[in-house]
Amino acid sequence: MKKQDVPQDNNSALGGERKAMYAVDENGEYTVVASSGWEVEETVTSLAVEHYQELAEEALQQVQQGMASPLRYHMFARRFNVDTLAQTTGLFQWQVKRHFKPKIFSKLDAKILARYATAMGISVEQLQSTP
Repeated sequence: MKKQDVPQDNNSALGGERKAMYAVDENGEYTVVASSGWEVEETVTSLAVEHYQELAEEALQQVQQGMASPLRYHMFARRFNVDTLAQTTGLFQWQVKRHFKPKIFSKLDAKILARYATAMGISVEQLQSTP
């Protein structure tokens, strides 16, 4: 992309901030250019946020029905998926999925709960409950 073609669509997801993008300048060299965002990027971001909100609502219903642990709800509410939560906590994906089971989750030790809470930026008490 050429320097003059860098999008400046005032993406509301950036909250008025600008971000760095690489573009080719007049000399054919890559340079950093400030961008206020791109309309397409804003659309895709808002769709992803809506999707995670829907997943969180479904997970909340599952928690209330005793079919899932609060971990599943908090994972989606904070826009994680199994893969990213496993990577962030240093656990295997199969372990994270296993911890979605209410009986297993209720027996987790404090260290594991603290890893999840830290990864999601919440307290252990919040992790163990739902709104």
